[in-house]
Amino acid sequence: MIGRISGILLDKTPPQLLVDCNGVGYEVDVPMSTYYNLPHTGEKVVLFTHQAIREDAHLLFGFGTASERALFRQLIKITGVGARTALAILSGMTVADLSQAVTLQESGRLVKIPGIGKKTAERLLLELKGKLGADIGVVGGAPRDDTQSDVLNALLALGYSDKEALLATKNLPAGSTVSDGIKFALKALSKG
Repeated sequence: MIGRISGILLDKTPPQLLVDCNGVGYEVDVPMSTYYNLPHTGEKVVLFTHQAIREDAHLLFGFGTASERALFRQLIKITGVGARTALAILSGMTVADLSQAVTLQESGRLVKIPGIGKKTAERLLLELKGKLGADIGVVGGAPRDDTQSDVLNALLALGYSDKEALLATKNLPAGSTVSDGIKFALKALSKG
């Protein structure tokens, strides 16, 4: 298994790269999130990789970060999600955004990605729940407890956007009940 590749970037034609490693040119498919952060051609590049061996092909997928590669590996384990779909997901969302969407169970954010329908989005949310560190309580980089998560979900159910709901639950008083938290958040939203 090829886990990392380091060499000179010879060519980049989305979504494929050609990387020269001591005279051997490797074709590597990358998500757009990695593609946009690549150096210029002729410069050194280091990519975390995942090698897929099929009957008809040996494929190499590259990622700018280990977390992108880990998420790619989680995605391709899901029934109905192949490597191309996983690359599309990583091209359309960051690891943090997908983690947040899974935590909040927001299929609407996934459906916006080309090639992801409602059923696939729901399957992704179900399969990834508890596997991205999202359900440990991390939303938007801040630790969340059950009360804050419940208040956040209530605000989303009322039609508030992710951003509004996250801002409103950011300063909930410690130890408040869900009911009190919702009241507090609604007051914060009405002031804004």
